Amino acid sequence: MLTALLGSAALIPLSIPSPSEGVWNIGPLPIRGYALCIIAGVILAVWIGERRWVARGGTYGDVQDIAIWAVPFGLVGARAYHVATDWELYFGEGRRPIEALYLWNGGLGIWGAIALGAVGAWIGARRKGVKFLPLADALAPGILVAQAAGRWGNWFNQELFGKPTDQPWGLEIDPEFRPAGYVEFSTFHPTFLYECLWNLAAFAIIIALDRRFRLGHGRVLALYVAFYTAGRGWNEMLRIDDVQLNDVLGLRFNVWTSILLFAAAAVYLVVTRGRGREEQVYVDGAPALLARAEAEKDAEAADASTDETPAGTARGTDEGGKKSGAAAVTADDGAGVVDVDEKVDRERD
Repeated sequence: MLTALLGSAALIPLSIPSPSEGVWNIGPLPIRGYALCIIAGVILAVWIGERRWVARGGTYGDVQDIAIWAVPFGLVGARAYHVATDWELYFGEGRRPIEALYLWNGGLGIWGAIALGAVGAWIGARRKGVKFLPLADALAPGILVAQAAGRWGNWFNQELFGKPTDQPWGLEIDPEFRPAGYVEFSTFHPTFLYECLWNLAAFAIIIALDRRFRLGHGRVLALYVAFYTAGRGWNEMLRIDDVQLNDVLGLRFNVWTSILLFAAAAVYLVVTRGRGREEQVYVDGAPALLARAEAEKDAEAADASTDETPAGTARGTDEGGKKSGAAAVTADDGAGVVDVDEKVDRERD
């Protein structure tokens, strides 16, 4: 029995294997593992954000509409940040600048994604009449899940791993992907996995804190920044990939970025302590929008049943006899027309 157990234990791998390939060709169409991870992350972020937005008083579909702006902006920002901080990979001697557009080869900077993605989300929110801070609080935890999924793209590409290690969870890296000076090593810290697990843990903690304290006014977003940068800082210290601005006063540029953003998030949390969740998540106020929607629905129903409506029933019409934006409410004596626009204005006041 003992011999059998020892034989079985010998079959257990003492390292994490990297995939033999990260691209699968279906006819002329290449399916890339990196892209699949990014797409899965976007879908998860939108799904989680939509559920949280509705729970905070928003309307289903708002997040999907806003994502049409936020996702493209985020991708452009992510790639721009990567190219700006690693420009010699594309514009140095013997390099091909066109490769700066090859997103599928990896190279997306999260700081650029968040910064420019936030700009896209702000534009989308403005167009929808949505307040930005409640929206950001709804979306922030889902972004952590998206980042956790996206990190597996680094596994497919065998990139952004850490220092050599002989621990059982060491990541096997093929010789052609090992940086100069590390060719003799075979297993490295799986920093993609560390960050994935950290992000999922941070997601669970932030969700619990939000439920307990009903956070609002951008405080969930600040927690996201604080938790993510805390994990990203120590994780970045393990990495050995050669990046531009690799050493700024003894630290990698991304470590300094994490420190500064963590400090900013901490200050914001202190300054806004005690603030609860917003009552209204729309610029005009949810009650006013709901009143307008209900009035329009009633007006459409009344218009559809015109032929069956008894003579003398009050209806909102303009001077040409067409339906106006006012909804008619018929009291017992047949009088009493309520103008929705006036009602909305009163609610705004």
